[in-house]
Parts: sequence; C-alpha cells; structure tokens
Amino acid sequence: MRKIIRQTAGKEIQPTGAESNTLRGGTPEKFGGNMKKLLISLLAGGILMFGANAQSSQGTQNAKKTVVCYFSATGTTRRLAKTATSALGADLHEIVPAQKYSSSDLNWRDNNSRCVKENNDEKSRPAIANSIDLSGYDNVIIAYPIWWGLAPKIVYTFVEQNDLNGKNLVTLCTSGGSGLGRSGSDLAKHAKGAVLKGGREFRGSASGAEVKKYIDSILK
Repeated sequence: MRKIIRQTAGKEIQPTGAESNTLRGGTPEKFGGNMKKLLISLLAGGILMFGANAQSSQGTQNAKKTVVCYFSATGTTRRLAKTATSALGADLHEIVPAQKYSSSDLNWRDNNSRCVKENNDEKSRPAIANSIDLSGYDNVIIAYPIWWGLAPKIVYTFVEQNDLNGKNLVTLCTSGGSGLGRSGSDLAKHAKGAVLKGGREFRGSASGAEVKKYIDSILK
C-alpha cells in the first residue's frame, strides 16, 4: 500500500483519523469498535462511582436520623449512651442541668435532698443549660437513670421543651435493680406526638452489640 502524505507549505502532516488507523494495519471498523469499548468502560465506571457515592451519602443520612439524648448524674448512664451512639452510628446529646447535682443532692436517703424533693413534686421541672434541634431526626433515644421507678424530672423538662411530634421514641435506662418499670410509658405521655417504640433497662457496661440488637429489633 502506498503511503499517503499531504504537504502544506513544505511541512509534512501525518495522516489522522481513518487514514492513520489504516496505515497502522487496522481498519476504520476496528477503530470504531475500540472506541465503543472505551466508551462502555467509562460509562460503567461512572455508574459504579455514582453508586458508591450514593451509598456513602445514604449511610451518612441514616446515621444522622438517630440521636441519643441522655442525662447522667453519676456517669453510669453516660457510658451506656456513648456505647449506644457508637454502635448505632448515631449522634449524641447530653442533657446538662443548669444547676449541677452534687453528691448531697443525690443522697436519696435524705428526705431533704434535692433529688428526693424533685421526685416528690409532680410539677418539678429542673432547668436545662443547653439545647438541641431535633428537626433533622426520625429516631430519638433517651437514656436516663431510674429514680424511684421513673425518669428524673429533668428528663421530663427535656421532652416537654422539644418538639417530638411524629418521631420514634425509645427509652433506655440504667438502674440499681428496680428496672424500667413504667418510666418509659410515663415519659412518653409528656412527649406530645411521639411514637413510643419500646424501652429497656441495660447495665452501664452493656456491649454495643447487645444495645444495637435491641434497637434494631424495634426500629425496623
């Protein structure tokens, strides 16, 4: 085959397109086939990347749908809340009292102690120092210690101050032996519009797998 060369003003210009492919021993059809395979590969790669990004985005979105809100006077419930947060990939929010509880405040044997007085006063609503916007969450998990069979009054402050309408509510508690009791159902009465999905007592040292198994079973 005779080599095809075009000249312009004395400068040699190499053949392009189908001519170039022909000179290398190929054909226009073969060149087109290779281009088609390349385009298919690029398209497939783009789809895979899009799918991976979508899954990553969805995972982040799901993680943000659940928040664990907790009140802890001695640290036991804090450990449980952090375990649940880590196991679920959820957000964490501490309910901080405006006036911290001292050891004497927590002396349940003293009828004049703060915790006893708050418990005996149905209208008691201890002030909270911080706040949280719950509008971006579908599932709100509230963790608290059991005081005389119920949640501490500051937890009632929290559910009454926040808009829980339409949200799934789960209660987790730590206890020295009295168990969950009616604390969850009583708390739900004050969380207007919330849907109580369940509640359970856990040890402060409960494993993440144990907590996650329970939460997953009620938030299907």
